[in-house]
Amino acid sequence: MHSAAPALDDSSLFLAWDRLRRPVWMFDPAASKGVYANTSALVLWGSDTLEALLARDFSNLSPAVKARTDRLVQVTADGETVSERWTFYPNGQPVTVKATISTFVLADDRPVLLFEAAPIEVGPAERRAVEALRYAPTLISLFDQEGGALFCNPAAFSAYGSETLAYAERFVRPEAVESLRTRALEGNSASDVCEIHTSQGIRWHHLVLTAVPDPVTGEISLLLSEQDVTARVEAEQARAAAEQKAAMAEARQQFLSDMSHELRTPLNAILGFAEVMMHDTLPERTLQQAGRIHEGGQRLLTLVNEMIIVSDQDVIVPEGHATATATLGAPKTGVPYTRHPDSGPAVLYVDDNENNRTLVATILAAQGVHCETADDGLQGLTAVEQGDFDLILMDIAMPVMDGVEASRRIRALAGDRGAVPIIAVTANTLPEQLASYAAVGIDDCLAKPINMVGLLTAVSVWGAGRPEVVQDSAATAECGASTGCLN
Repeated sequence: MHSAAPALDDSSLFLAWDRLRRPVWMFDPAASKGVYANTSALVLWGSDTLEALLARDFSNLSPAVKARTDRLVQVTADGETVSERWTFYPNGQPVTVKATISTFVLADDRPVLLFEAAPIEVGPAERRAVEALRYAPTLISLFDQEGGALFCNPAAFSAYGSETLAYAERFVRPEAVESLRTRALEGNSASDVCEIHTSQGIRWHHLVLTAVPDPVTGEISLLLSEQDVTARVEAEQARAAAEQKAAMAEARQQFLSDMSHELRTPLNAILGFAEVMMHDTLPERTLQQAGRIHEGGQRLLTLVNEMIIVSDQDVIVPEGHATATATLGAPKTGVPYTRHPDSGPAVLYVDDNENNRTLVATILAAQGVHCETADDGLQGLTAVEQGDFDLILMDIAMPVMDGVEASRRIRALAGDRGAVPIIAVTANTLPEQLASYAAVGIDDCLAKPINMVGLLTAVSVWGAGRPEVVQDSAATAECGASTGCLN
């Protein structure tokens, strides 16, 4: 229950308080103004008159004092009293008192805080320790061994909105409660970072729990200090999530690349040889069977493409023809390739798959094009160093030396050998992969499974020498109808 409210025009009660040697004053926390002070309180506050004291502006309270005042309003609202030590600074000089605080309701129904103070002598070290505790931004709470609340500083009260919140009630995850408590009671400071219920919602706090003697009862109590580390934890979580997402994306891309290569490579031989047979002089029944093989292979290729597209719609190039986003590489600026005059282009095909090498060589031989082959990138590099070729068809995924590294080393060769056109022939046609091909000077890309028309068109375009527009390093080239230029 609130204290009975005297009429403000009835000065008998205030006259009685004026005769007291104990300082008594009233403070309105809503208006941050003084309401009344007796003569002893005027002396304590270092004010000559009541009017001068009431004219003082207390609106600029520190966060710690504001939190402490809010706590007093809440705790004493239902008639309870609070006894605690306060240090005031009238005229800049510290004065420490033992104050009994309660809520007093004025005649106009305005609740104010009633302070009854008794000055006490406190040593400098103790005074500084108490004030440091009250102003510290670290949340400090004291509990008994069972976790009942004994004390909290203003920072802790501000965070929880209560000075009676029990130890266990603060934790989001109950399993952390006993672990910290047991370790602390065993004589060791226990620390952890936990999710905590606060008046601002769930936050992450760094907690340190220590067993200490209660200075009032002498019994073992639990001292808890807390710091809000939500921003740091959320930043670490965001970084970990980003790293996991990047790792998953990298793993997915590797999976798509491997699946594309492993599925399309055998289809390259099936479709290619079926197409060769269809253009050969064979009995009608054999030609029909070759056609059925080719048709079945095309259906399987469509299914493979659709499976990969479903896995990653944005990065897979369907139907075996790459479209690129990279800038056309001019491998030797100012050193255009000059085709060697002979009966036809000399082609080098580098691929670790024997079926692929046989297929390409067979298709080109049927058109009168001479084609030499190499089993891996290192053999291909040696062949270019020792021979004269008008065009290089370069597989990418190969043992010993892959096609990207082989192309990079070919571009480092002097003269025409370093400028010979290179076409990637590969099942690895993701945009990032096409960009890496262009970066080392690969001119074009044929996606596996290759078809006869696409292969012959590419050989016709590039085997006649690099087009004039390609010789200008600032220019870009138009893609052929059946090739995917890196432009």
